[in-house]
Amino acid sequence: MSYLSISAFIICQNEEHYLGHCIESLEGFAEIVIVDSGSTDGTLALIQSYIDKGWPLRLFRETWRGYAGQKQFALEQCTQDWCFNIDSDERLDKALRRLLPELLDAPDEVVGWRVARRPYLVGYGYTSENVRERKNLRLIRRGRGAYDLRQQVHEGIAASGEVRSATTGSLLHFRPLIIDEQILKENKYSTLKADQQIAEGRRPRLSKLIFSPIIYFLRLYFRNGLWRCGVPGFIEAMTGFIYAFLTQAKIAQRAALRARPNHDDYVGR
Repeated sequence: MSYLSISAFIICQNEEHYLGHCIESLEGFAEIVIVDSGSTDGTLALIQSYIDKGWPLRLFRETWRGYAGQKQFALEQCTQDWCFNIDSDERLDKALRRLLPELLDAPDEVVGWRVARRPYLVGYGYTSENVRERKNLRLIRRGRGAYDLRQQVHEGIAASGEVRSATTGSLLHFRPLIIDEQILKENKYSTLKADQQIAEGRRPRLSKLIFSPIIYFLRLYFRNGLWRCGVPGFIEAMTGFIYAFLTQAKIAQRAALRARPNHDDYVGR
């Protein structure tokens, strides 16, 4: 079998129900690096089953370093000319697989490629190719990029050179959480984002609290095309609104508590 000179790298913990299809979508990659941070379900057994079948898979066990730190560790284990960042709940669609040889054949000055991602919506399925999230840098030449370890969430690779956007193809994101679970995730991620921005010196602004959630919703719903997906698309865009609002509200409240700590100043008769 002819292999593509790509190392896919994945960080995971307790991803038994998602990781298998992710691995299978990487068929033809020369190397698959998986860094596990302490799975207690059947994830490790699943990984071993693919190793036993002859998949080019290398497993590392590493204590959690944070999202950026964990991905940087995984990236450093890659040995191929190109490195591809993919999450356990993501899969390459057919168009992206067909495009990969062309991306690898890029001129020397091109060090990375941004790739679109299409989510799976509860009650709808994967969005069409007309509905895409913002393209992010996922494919990087080895040694030509690294993660910013200061980023606590939505971490990305900082490339040392020209980065282009893939014209077709997408990653498929399969984690269909009902709204009860999705709100818990948005709460967790917004806490990480707020704490990160406060550490960077970000101060609360009423304009950001008001307009950031609205802009986030409009970008997802209209520019990214979630309006095409009916009620599931509207719900998806609204979760983005909630994430943006929670982030700004937490920045504001943390500043307010520093200025005026909670004190019960009730005076009885």
